Formats: sequence, C-alpha cells, structure tokens
Amino acid sequence: MRYAKRGPLRFTSHRDFARAFERALRRAGVPMAYSQGFTPHPKISYASAAPTGVASEAEYLEIGLRETVDPAALRGALDAALSPGLDVLDAVVATGGSLPDRIEASHWRIELPEVDAAVLQKAVAAFSAADEVLVERMTKQGRRTFDARAAVISIDVITPAETPSGVPAVPCAILELVVRQVTPSVRPDDVLSGLRVVADLEPPVSPRVTRLAQGTLTAQGAIADPLEADRDGATIDGR
Repeated sequence: MRYAKRGPLRFTSHRDFARAFERALRRAGVPMAYSQGFTPHPKISYASAAPTGVASEAEYLEIGLRETVDPAALRGALDAALSPGLDVLDAVVATGGSLPDRIEASHWRIELPEVDAAVLQKAVAAFSAADEVLVERMTKQGRRTFDARAAVISIDVITPAETPSGVPAVPCAILELVVRQVTPSVRPDDVLSGLRVVADLEPPVSPRVTRLAQGTLTAQGAIADPLEADRDGATIDGR
C-alpha cells in the first residue's frame, strides 16, 4: 500500500501512525493474518518511513491477510477509517519479492521560506562541487559523522512562481533532491547541514519538507513506483 502524511499530520511519529493504522484495520474489519507465539501481532511491514515532521506522498507498507479481499475496497475502507491527512492512496496485490528491496532512493522537496533562490543556488553549487561533505547526527548508535554528498544523486533549485496578483511573494527558495538509500540514511536535514558546512547557509525559518516519491532507480535517474510490478493484480490473496 502507498499512503500519505499531509498537513498537521506530518507531525505524527511512525509509532503513532502504526497505532492509528492498527485501529483503522480493526474498524474497517480487515481480515488480518497474525504472527505466532504468546503475543500475536498483525502482519504489517513498513518500508523506509519518513521522519517525524516531514510530509510525504509516498509512504509504503505491506500487510498479510487470511482471506482474499478487493484492493480498491480495502483502500477505501482504510482511508475512511484514518484521520484526514493520513490518506491511503493505493493498494495492490503483492506478487512476490521484498518491498524494502524496491526502495532504492527518495525524491524530496524542501521549501525554504525567507531564503533567496540565488543564495541557495550558490550553496548548492558548492555542495555539488565537493567530493565529500561531512556532517554529524545523533543515531541509535550515538553521534556519527558521515558523508552527506555521496548519497545525493541530483540536487536542484526551483524558483517559485509569483502570486496571482503579480506581486512577488515572500522569498521562498525550493530545493529538490533525489537521495540514494544508504546506511546510515541521508535525510533532508543532513543535506541542509551539508549546505551549512560548505556555504554557511542557515535558513531563518524552519524548512517545510515533503517526500514526493520513493522506489527503484531507472537508468535515467528517475524513480519508479515500487508497486508497479504488482499493478496487474485484481485481488489481494490471504497468506
């Protein structure tokens, strides 16, 4: 399944979403398959969840069912059972293969209010020209230093259009980037840290980050929908 985190719901943590999704499964009467053992859990597998505070149009998960259901009906029932802003967008039959193995890269949009596009362009040029950009981040294994440059496949600055009245809006540079899935993962805030390292770029306002897509990389550097291989399925089979 593909789902989105939008608006204020982008501040929902992965754990909070998981709880909300399990409640939605119960409300929608989904015939879930459960794990074995003393504390059975519904079979749900998440793939590369976005950080808390980040909006996304491309979050993915997989569920196991004990009987066949219609994907479109399942999607609609779950979407109705979740709060607006947590939106189930797509559901297909999993025909084989690992969903996480189909997540090779993510496409991000970062809006930077009160940052001039020309200033951001200079910072991006410095970042792109660098062979290595070392940043620090606290991880589960403690504070780590890693290269934020190597994972970035493409990075571009987009100049927003004027307002309908023709009066320029408050400056808001937009950064779009495609980042390869690596360990440790390179997140949008790591790239912003890299821009600070190479160009002393310090946004005065918190950025607005949205994941636009994630999936497999094509030969042209685009991102292919990880559910496309399963698109021909007509039903979801229990397993």
